[in-house]
Amino acid sequence: MKKLFLGAMLFLSFGAWAQKKTKVDPVTAQINANKETAINALNSAYDADKKTALQIWDYAEVGYKEVKSAALHIQHLSDAGFAVETGVAGIPTAFVATYGTGSPVIGILAEYDALPGINQSASAERDPIVGKNAGHACGHHLFGTASVSAGIAIKELIAAGKLKGTIKVYGTPAEEGGSGKVFLVREGLFNNLDAVIHWHPDDVNAITTTSALANKSAKFKFYGISAHAAAAPDQGRSALDAVEAMDNMVNMMREHIPQETRIHYVITNGGKAPNVIPDFAEVYYYVRHPKRKEVVDIFDRVVKAAEGAALGTGTTMKYDIIGGTHDLLINKTLAETMQANLEKVGGVHYTEAEIAFAKKLQPTMVAPVDLATATVIKPLSYINEGNSGSTDVGDVSYAKPTVGLRAATWVPGTAAHSWQAVASGGTEIGTKGMLVASKTMALTAIDLMSNPELIKKATEEFTKSIGDYKYKALLGDIKPALNYRD
Repeated sequence: MKKLFLGAMLFLSFGAWAQKKTKVDPVTAQINANKETAINALNSAYDADKKTALQIWDYAEVGYKEVKSAALHIQHLSDAGFAVETGVAGIPTAFVATYGTGSPVIGILAEYDALPGINQSASAERDPIVGKNAGHACGHHLFGTASVSAGIAIKELIAAGKLKGTIKVYGTPAEEGGSGKVFLVREGLFNNLDAVIHWHPDDVNAITTTSALANKSAKFKFYGISAHAAAAPDQGRSALDAVEAMDNMVNMMREHIPQETRIHYVITNGGKAPNVIPDFAEVYYYVRHPKRKEVVDIFDRVVKAAEGAALGTGTTMKYDIIGGTHDLLINKTLAETMQANLEKVGGVHYTEAEIAFAKKLQPTMVAPVDLATATVIKPLSYINEGNSGSTDVGDVSYAKPTVGLRAATWVPGTAAHSWQAVASGGTEIGTKGMLVASKTMALTAIDLMSNPELIKKATEEFTKSIGDYKYKALLGDIKPALNYRD
């Protein structure tokens, strides 16, 4: 009987211990409830967000020209109760939308510029739209829309008294070569934040754990003397010869620079007629490298090649800096938090019609991938200097702790800056991935606004990553090149 009594007591004690262990504390319960509220709100907003994204997909406005796209986002934020400051940092299509008071202050980045020279209908076959000169081949119509929607979901929780703090949505134009965010960083518009959240369209679902290439770009302009190319060629000095001489020297230079370097150019003006020696020609250059210092050094060598080309052809040269971006700092503390939220949200699941679209599109790709990839959440994997792209988010990451994700908005295997990306982004394949991003960003913002220790740890990591480096914009003190797409 004594043994039986002791056994019963032990059983009851274990039951009480187990109940205590499984009981969720009030703070965690509130965070979970807030996350469910945000997910439900974003599910409800999906149809409206889809309409917005596809409207901006149709606008396809290039960098610093995103007048209608920015206005649409500003309208939605204003209607939701945000105070919106427009035309910030000297950029007409940039804005900062704010709701709430006090700390913590969390920022969400929104992009909405399209790429020139590529367009496509929402078709699985190559089908350029006649008369259209740009397209959303990098999915920024989805980027901006998801960010705005996530910001509004957080605003609703603040308004309901479920969260305390401030949410800011940053409208950041001209990511594609214009370095729009750099001007906002330079203006100090991120100084009062505790953390920054962003995302980007892709063909996978993953947290961004790889740095980006630092980048510096410029347009080199050569001025010569016009003459009849047949009757009086000796009287002319060809600006186009200068461009070609510069390009030739830079191409020879490739053998003598670090192998991680990327240099690319396009001749934006080479003259108008073969029988007229061009008195003006222009070439647009990008210089990239994983380290910002190397970018500056190599860019200076490119300038020397331009000077030599002008000297050798009897022309004159000047150059205009267009953009300059830092490499991207990865914050592992925030990456781990966002990873948990991405896993909670899950990947993208296609309908039969979407599978048929994807299978029709894939044969046009260089390297198609299993469609099931869109449903998968990739595990965290940190790779230093493994990214071959550049982003002005890099400069933001040197201002405040920053975290981002990629969501499967394109058919697996799709390359960015391709017509296949434009096509996917114009369908529900794109907008479903957009919903994954908006939910993940909102859930991450909730964690940040609910857990002071998380922000403290992320800030400590950020401070260690920066070290004694004093931020200086690679593009110097230039004004935004508002007409760089002209």
